[in-house]
Amino acid sequence: MTGQSMLQAEHNKQQPHHSDRGILSIVGTPIGNLSDASPRVIQTLKDADVVLCEDTRVTAKLMSRFDIHVPLERCDDNVMVSRTQSVLERLYAGQRIAFVSDAGMPGVSDPGQYLVDAALDAQLKVEVIPGPSAVICALVASGFAMDHFFFEGFLARKAREQSRRLTALSSIPGALVLYESPHRVAATLAVIAEVFPQRQVALVRELTKVHEEVVRAPAPELAQCIARRENLRGECVIVIAQPSAQELSQLQAESAGASDAPVTLQEALAQGVEAGQTKSALAKSLSKQFGVPRSEAYDLIVQYNQNLQ
Repeated sequence: MTGQSMLQAEHNKQQPHHSDRGILSIVGTPIGNLSDASPRVIQTLKDADVVLCEDTRVTAKLMSRFDIHVPLERCDDNVMVSRTQSVLERLYAGQRIAFVSDAGMPGVSDPGQYLVDAALDAQLKVEVIPGPSAVICALVASGFAMDHFFFEGFLARKAREQSRRLTALSSIPGALVLYESPHRVAATLAVIAEVFPQRQVALVRELTKVHEEVVRAPAPELAQCIARRENLRGECVIVIAQPSAQELSQLQAESAGASDAPVTLQEALAQGVEAGQTKSALAKSLSKQFGVPRSEAYDLIVQYNQNLQ
């Protein structure tokens, strides 16, 4: 046996076979009503060696509801990058690891995608356990056409940045879906009314809960209605109806012509965030384009988003 063959054989002995490796389960959890947890969700959490989560206090309530006694470990956006390597090593060692966000499907405006991306790059097994999605529930509840839609997630907190981003999204030929907190929803709807004065908009809140509500009206009317209400509660989803054919034609004519390509990392980062790229995908792109470590690019994106808020 040649020296190279001996080294390869030794390497193969040290690396567990794929069948001996663990599995990363991305688990969708209820967005309000704990009864929406499926039998498969419950069984997956019970079978896990550890459950990674955004907030152990929030996930502990779900675990207690279904009498699940599995260790919980915090793994939110602030520590995701630093803990990913250790998670991969545990998967290589054969552990079953479940990942949940506070509510809904991880990776959809929640932590998780970076971990999934890293696991797949490492050729580890990843499974998705379906669960409720506020995006889809709100789209259906709005009654708007949804053959095409764009999920934006949370906008920046400053009105100027919100207006700029919404203007950039205005020519998308489909419904727009946004997340917003009850404390800021009135201000955000006011900006939406300025950018989309002709559009129908729906505010969907308290999804799956007792006081679930859908309020739908032309954007200016809805903004005025919500501005008059006090003590609005519950996480909110805003659905903006797709543009009419006339509006879309006008918008596309106005936005004709490509913008200059970014020449610095910061410019590329800003354009990627503006275009709605996920942090994981953008970090991977920046790493490849500018030769920086992906973890460093990811940290820059997180910092950039924090500065916008």
